[in-house]
Amino acid sequence: MQENELLKYAVENGILDIALVQEQVEMNKREKILKKHPYDIWEGKDGYWRTYIPCKEKGRRLLKKKDRVDIENEVIDYLQIQEENPTIDEVFEEWNDRRLALNKIGNATHQRNRNFYQRHFKQMGKRHIKSIAEDEWGDFLEEQIPKFNLTAKAFSGLKGITKGFLKRAKKRKLIDFNVEELFEELDTSDSDFKRTIKEDYEEVFDENETDIMIKYLECNLDLSNIAILLMFVTGMRIGEVVCLKHDDFDGNTVKVRRTETRYRGEDDAKYTVAIKDFPKTRAGARTIIIPKDYEWLCDRIRKTNPFEEFVFIKENGERLNANCVRMRLQRLCDKLGIYRKSPHKIRKTYGTILLDNNIDERLILGQMGHASLGTTEEHYHRNRRSIEKKSDILSSIPDFKARTS
Repeated sequence: MQENELLKYAVENGILDIALVQEQVEMNKREKILKKHPYDIWEGKDGYWRTYIPCKEKGRRLLKKKDRVDIENEVIDYLQIQEENPTIDEVFEEWNDRRLALNKIGNATHQRNRNFYQRHFKQMGKRHIKSIAEDEWGDFLEEQIPKFNLTAKAFSGLKGITKGFLKRAKKRKLIDFNVEELFEELDTSDSDFKRTIKEDYEEVFDENETDIMIKYLECNLDLSNIAILLMFVTGMRIGEVVCLKHDDFDGNTVKVRRTETRYRGEDDAKYTVAIKDFPKTRAGARTIIIPKDYEWLCDRIRKTNPFEEFVFIKENGERLNANCVRMRLQRLCDKLGIYRKSPHKIRKTYGTILLDNNIDERLILGQMGHASLGTTEEHYHRNRRSIEKKSDILSSIPDFKARTS
């Protein structure tokens, strides 16, 4: 017999009591809802039952009823209303936590999303999502640009998390407008955003600085300096370098398969450093070729902590983290009279060198771990030549030669 036939037979023959089943379903539903209640329900010495209900003004308010079922009913009514019309804060947290639980984002991104959200939604986040009209969302987002003097990149980040939790709200049927259309109709232009001008000397190591830095590193090869030198000759991200294992190296190649992540712990007071078993982006999983003149560096790395799984292990047994290397690079810049630059500026320097030498596009993408050459050209290509060399190049152009009579 089919399931429907069995059920019909059980009901008709008194084997199954529908009323009892319905009662059990309702009880289970009540228990499921009450589990979401953040406060205890208790009986006082006076025989009355009490609990707390969250309150926007006071944080929480006390409920008091003679019977437990009455207080449970009021709690259930409150929770159902919240479920059907939660605050923006609650929608965001559910979306952000869900993405973390599904491994769509890591802890660092989860924390970064929360920081970004709290900066912009401190006041608006307390409102219930159904109380906000579609055009109000657009006005709110546009108003954040002058309020926080946002760059185009920062505004893109704000749009990203807002679109994310609104699409989740649409899926939960909390809103009914078209989220994509909302963002397409935003009234913004390039002139609205704060412009930041970064000089070449801030973004890359010029030819002279590169020579000075590499010569110093080669003559002072301790653990941190080996890591910095490896970045100069491979363009690897600092988070990728400090997570390298000995079996990632093969001849003059190195596999990139993991990266370091850094986020605040549950108490938000201390950073937690961990390893992700995948690189920053999908294109980041790659095999990098090390120039033949630096094959000796591969040999040196093989002899560094040869009995450890990871290459960059300090004397105390801890893995060298990205921040240690970052601080070392700052000190070296100060020592060598070079404008302070972060490890990412080494990566930009490497990308610029590849582009300046007209390297094959596929090779550039493979070395850099980028999905498109446009990323490398737009964000990594800077001018590394010194003022003197730029002057010599321009002065050698016939049209700029002095005219003599």
